[in-house]
Amino acid sequence: QVQLVESGGGSVQAGGSLRLSCAASAETSSTYCLAWFRQAPGKEREVLATIDRIDRTSYADSVKDRFTISRDGAKKNLYLQMNNLKPEDTAMYYCAADYESFKNGRACLVVLYKVWGQGIQVTVSS
Repeated sequence: QVQLVESGGGSVQAGGSLRLSCAASAETSSTYCLAWFRQAPGKEREVLATIDRIDRTSYADSVKDRFTISRDGAKKNLYLQMNNLKPEDTAMYYCAADYESFKNGRACLVVLYKVWGQGIQVTVSS
């Protein structure tokens, strides 16, 4: 089973940018959906952005004008470009992969993901 490892987190001031990366141990062309999630202390994990096997992207309303999901041509790295960060974006961020759902497009936002990275902290100060 593929393993996912996030990197690129850290601390930034409000209004700044960060780019998260998710390295897969194998190419991900057989996935139906790839996603970025986050979980803030005391809150449920929420989906932020997804990309399907033909690179169609979908976003949660809370981030759609600020965050961009993408992956490289080799399909081994997933990215999340985060711009205009706000203190409320402070959370653990996770990448996830789906090999089972047969979903695509916006349906990737509601997939039950079963392959997860370990998470990485993003802290935005005011």
